[in-house]
Amino acid sequence: MQTGTGMSDLEGAIAELKEAYARGNPRSEARHQRARSSMPGGNTRTTLFYDPFPLVFGGAARATLTSIDGDDYTDFLSDFTAGLYGHSHPEIVKTIHEIVDEGLTLGGYNDYEAAFAHELCKRFPSVDLVRFTNSGTEANLMALATATAGTGRDAVVVFRGGYHGGVLAFSDGHSPTNAPYDFHIAEYNDPAGATTLIRELGDSLAAVLVEPMLGSGGCIPADREFLQSLRTETTRVGALLIFDEVMTSRLSFGGMQQRSNIEPDLTTLGKYLGGGMSFGAFGGREELMQRFDPSRAGAWAHPGTFNNNVLTMAAGLAGLRHVLTEDALHELNERGDRLRQSLTSIFERAGAPLRVTGLGSMLTIHPLTGVVHSRADLERSRESVRELLFFHLLADGFWLARRTMVALNLSITDEDCEALVTSVRRFVDRYGDILV
Repeated sequence: MQTGTGMSDLEGAIAELKEAYARGNPRSEARHQRARSSMPGGNTRTTLFYDPFPLVFGGAARATLTSIDGDDYTDFLSDFTAGLYGHSHPEIVKTIHEIVDEGLTLGGYNDYEAAFAHELCKRFPSVDLVRFTNSGTEANLMALATATAGTGRDAVVVFRGGYHGGVLAFSDGHSPTNAPYDFHIAEYNDPAGATTLIRELGDSLAAVLVEPMLGSGGCIPADREFLQSLRTETTRVGALLIFDEVMTSRLSFGGMQQRSNIEPDLTTLGKYLGGGMSFGAFGGREELMQRFDPSRAGAWAHPGTFNNNVLTMAAGLAGLRHVLTEDALHELNERGDRLRQSLTSIFERAGAPLRVTGLGSMLTIHPLTGVVHSRADLERSRESVRELLFFHLLADGFWLARRTMVALNLSITDEDCEALVTSVRRFVDRYGDILV
């Protein structure tokens, strides 16, 4: 259907919400325009950009973000899973204040890193030994370096829709800024195709790098059969299986590897595990990780000024010891499951062309019909509907990713979830006729 201006009803609804957004956020717009003079597009983190300009936040507490324009938003994104503890959790804030008073860049061993490493090794079944990095991207690069050095091979299998960091992105195939590994891209959740590719590469294959649930790629869980096929076939050809659990480690106390009962050779971690500080880690089988022992002859080097920075070590340790108990994580993931089921019920009852994927505390709303099993299925998405939903929720005071991804934090309540469900119900009631 077309409006009198030649614009479709859907386009007109989006334009109306964007105009209201621009009128309501003049300070954010001005801040964005100033930023353009010193950063390309006013941006240093591509994911956060959207048209006409991104919202700018000035503060946060618990599950609430406050923009510089003075509006509050319930944070249903939690910094793309990194903010699992919510904003300014008192236990972590107390720890950070203590550390700031003690000194920041110590330039040597500190009193927290070994205890933090011990906690991580206890939690994740495949991690016998661990080393720290500054981000999930860096952790994945180091895992690939471990695999290629350890096997003496070059080829790496990844999956369409996978995201393993800024230089390891495969949303739609190869990215021109990816690290120059010999990548071979397979389809996610296709065990037969992956098996064929792994066998074809054979003794040239160093590793298979996979997210046990696609995170940025749409919160699409891996079938256990798919993960088991990767475990079986990498073992068969002498390659390493790397689980990127930078996001998915939050889906059970021991990550998706515990949930699926499949152990990789190497695991990468990041995001929330640093207590809100910059963090990454890679770990795995003892015989692999011992190659980084600097007391051994011929040890592999892994320097890094901030690998053991005291803020991250102390905040991460405080979070694991005092906040993120098994019960707390279980409750968080159950809350996410209930939210996903409630949203699914709304769409099914209304016959709306929207689907919800995910597990536990992570989900994504997709503007399409039918099964979502791989990145290829998302090619049916109507991105204009996604844009409409994003700006509708923003107008109602809910912050989530422009790609309509949700990641709960520990401060989100059942009442917050019900408020989001109510807003989505209003969206379907108001726009249902133009979504099809």
